[in-house]
Amino acid sequence: MTRQALKHSLLLQLGIIYTRYLVGGAFVFASLIKIKGHRFTQISDTAEAHSVGHFFDMMYQSGLYWQFIGWAQLLAGLLLLTQRFALLGALAYVSIMANIFVITVSYDFRGTPIITGLMLLAGLLLLAWDWNRLRVVVNQPAVPETTSPLFESRLWEAVGAGLFVFTAGYRAFTDGYNMLLWLGVCGLVGAVGLLVAWRRRYFAARQPQMSAG
Repeated sequence: MTRQALKHSLLLQLGIIYTRYLVGGAFVFASLIKIKGHRFTQISDTAEAHSVGHFFDMMYQSGLYWQFIGWAQLLAGLLLLTQRFALLGALAYVSIMANIFVITVSYDFRGTPIITGLMLLAGLLLLAWDWNRLRVVVNQPAVPETTSPLFESRLWEAVGAGLFVFTAGYRAFTDGYNMLLWLGVCGLVGAVGLLVAWRRRYFAARQPQMSAG
């Protein structure tokens, strides 16, 4: 199957859109604690000197660098959620996520490398989706590829804006958080977007039949 054929797969298009939401939202969620100048982890009294907790605490003690990481994550997440600037967001996301993945592997952070590895893989898949535009980095001309009106719909930008406003607002005004609440609201916003997209596609498909009738 050619790349162009894959680009016309509705399931793959939705997969790319919602993968951007997933990893972009996760970055926005994780960024605010750093921007607010709070610790990411708490070190136990029995923790070994060579531990991931001490590593994160060292970055937290840096102050400015800790907040810089937060702002970088916030920007990458926002760009992914916009859909329109998702390629730029994916480039920033993969750069940051690769660093996080190597940290978790280096410090043997239990099962966390599996999670960070999957998140890094998701970012690489997003870059693969836009490889026709990224070819210029290997001195190859960009190749135009078409998707569908549904994929290009401004609806996804509105859904992304809703996810960003809720996530950033929730984390900005609360230090403690309810993960299930956050996931539930984000899931609801995403489901509403999917429902609206389905209705649009359904009525667009019926329009020729209604006109012919």
